[in-house]
Amino acid sequence: MAWPVPVVRLALVAFMALMVAFTSAAPAEPRGIPQKPADDPFYQPPEGFQNEAPGTVLRNRKIVAGFFGLLPNPIEAHQLLYRTTSTNGSAIAGATTIFKPWFPKKDRFVSFHTAYDSSATICNPSYTYQWGAPPTDLISSAEMLLIEAYLISGYIVVSPDYEGPDAAFTPGHLEGMGVLDNMRAVTNFREKLGLSTDKPMIVGAGYSGGAIATGWAASLQPSYAPELNIKGWVQGGTPSNLTSTLLLIDDSTFSGFIPAAVAGLTMPSTYGAELQPLMERILTDKGREALDFARSHCAVANLLKYPNLSLFSKDIQTMGEGLLEEPSIKSVLGKNIMGVNKDETPTAPVFAYHAKQDDIVPYDDASRMAKSWCDNGADVKFTTFAHGGHATTEIVALPDALNFVKAAFDGKTESGCSRNTELKSDLDPLALGVELEPILNRLIKVLSNLGKGDENMKNNLNVLDKTVSTS
Repeated sequence: MAWPVPVVRLALVAFMALMVAFTSAAPAEPRGIPQKPADDPFYQPPEGFQNEAPGTVLRNRKIVAGFFGLLPNPIEAHQLLYRTTSTNGSAIAGATTIFKPWFPKKDRFVSFHTAYDSSATICNPSYTYQWGAPPTDLISSAEMLLIEAYLISGYIVVSPDYEGPDAAFTPGHLEGMGVLDNMRAVTNFREKLGLSTDKPMIVGAGYSGGAIATGWAASLQPSYAPELNIKGWVQGGTPSNLTSTLLLIDDSTFSGFIPAAVAGLTMPSTYGAELQPLMERILTDKGREALDFARSHCAVANLLKYPNLSLFSKDIQTMGEGLLEEPSIKSVLGKNIMGVNKDETPTAPVFAYHAKQDDIVPYDDASRMAKSWCDNGADVKFTTFAHGGHATTEIVALPDALNFVKAAFDGKTESGCSRNTELKSDLDPLALGVELEPILNRLIKVLSNLGKGDENMKNNLNVLDKTVSTS
């Protein structure tokens, strides 16, 4: 779920190269230093918003987009506050950021769900995407390089804060509805974007933590937002079963994701009413400290603070190894498994991919999810990447993802289900044409710094922390 350090340095270099290509258009004057979401009135919904339909635009503003908060991104960018829905069905507000290239295709857009993997509002993409914002969340900042690939391809790209106003990491239904209502809001904003149709074609995409939002949006769309003109979904490294993911990363280098996930599942907009009384009874002082830290810090800080943490330690909670058998916890985790219910089956084509050697998100869960969807009638292409690990696979799979997006918009995806294995572990810089060669060349450099699998990512967390603290 985390991004490797080399992305931080190399993405800056890549973006400066991209800026040269767009020097004919300068960004608007900035409004000033962006305010944190907790202090920014933009994020506060107006009185009576609960009576509006999901996807209604409550506020909008034009922003100057930035790269790591340091460099202005010379494209047109807007933000919307929109009405969406909490896990219990009540009304909440969400935010999304729209990036519009200079020569956009006007009948479509891509909804890109970044893996911000945090339960603190200072990590919201809508905050970190703004020029002048501190680089609190390096993941969404780094994934801006992938967004640039879609922009150069001519797509308008929207990127929602799908975790909602509480920044609730991992609750699938909340995140899925946040994605779908973001799509509705952008559709409702179509005139100001210059879209040529009231039913624009849409493809949703996300990796790792972003694939939780993507997969659940795909699952819920037929019942929650059937009117949307969805043409396809791209999701990779999907944590389709939170329990299995927890068991894999518990007491590991990546266990810092666990306090953020627990914090997300216990937010008021998610399962707080069910889980918070239990948490108050069983958490130790150390456990409460971990959740408090996760509610105010982003993914990299969480990983640095809590490596080799075990949620089953009685230093954290008093139930020990019996925690997952507690009825309310078991019920909540059961509701967050993709592919269990037949009525939560995507109706638009899905491209799902996963590294066989993924050491953060279990491969077998994603494979079972794809099979379940196929058994229920979905069109799913499932690609296994035989080499590389969690972080490397998002990079190596970019050409496949972009090709699927194009095929989906063109109506040329294959019907039915298929599986294939990719043996490649590097990128062809001309795989998608000369327009994307600069992007792919820089991603090759990122990949070469990662090494086989994700070993180097484990060794680079302290460097990444220094990058953040000195910015």
